[in-house]
Amino acid sequence: MRSRGSDLPLEGIPGIPVTHWYRSPATAGLANPVIQGKASYWLTLEGSLTRALQLRCQEDFRVEILQEGWALPQREEALTLGIAHRQLAWIREVCLCGDDQPWVLARTVIPQNTLQGHGRRLQHLGNRPLGAWLFSQPEWARGPFETGLCQRQHPEQPAAARRSRFSNGQRALLVSEYFLPKLLESRG
Repeated sequence: MRSRGSDLPLEGIPGIPVTHWYRSPATAGLANPVIQGKASYWLTLEGSLTRALQLRCQEDFRVEILQEGWALPQREEALTLGIAHRQLAWIREVCLCGDDQPWVLARTVIPQNTLQGHGRRLQHLGNRPLGAWLFSQPEWARGPFETGLCQRQHPEQPAAARRSRFSNGQRALLVSEYFLPKLLESRG
């Protein structure tokens, strides 16, 4: 995967930690109460996370590409998408920033068949938010959320995440969103 530089202070943000996924916030809450409280709102927010973050901003909202390109998905990502573990997928990792602060790390796994036809546009989003594209395409449907508990190695890493599978017929993609401490500590 190729990495892209940024003019925001992102170099201090550690990568996405190992995450254990649960079918519901309640089940995850039994394992770790960190998802209750401030994280709860973001974990259960319906609709576009991008739009909710944009509305929270006092100044500006940005999508900063951390890396994107062809890579092997994690085994459980491949299983969730119903693809072979050794099948390459287009993987995009970004940081969603509000008011010049890193708020959310997002990882999208897009299988090869999803990138055919109209789906080719997904490889060329640049700094445009994926959510804006997905929610403008009525043929795409979001599946249920899963809640993730992250194994933090650093206090700046996220403690909680959510993910969902979007589908359009035989095409699918997996979006995982990791909520950074700067978002949870901000007012709003």
